[in-house]
Amino acid sequence: MQGVFFRSFAEGLARRLGVKGYARNLSDGRVEVEAEGEREALEELLAQLHHGPPGARVEGVEAEWGEATGRFEGFGIRH
Repeated sequence: MQGVFFRSFAEGLARRLGVKGYARNLSDGRVEVEAEGEREALEELLAQLHHGPPGARVEGVEAEWGEATGRFEGFGIRH
């Protein structure tokens, strides 16, 4: 959901958890988050993304788990 600071919410949370990756808006209104880090931190990030920031209405979350690539230096917002 766009317009409720979801990407900023994901970025702040990921940085607090020590997770690397990005968040970006998709053309259909969804937000994509790709993240790498410790399993426990990723599970917490995923749990919080189900709720989102205040004012968000999260209709669903899809998750795929895979091997870390090590290509991210931090967590940011992509446009």
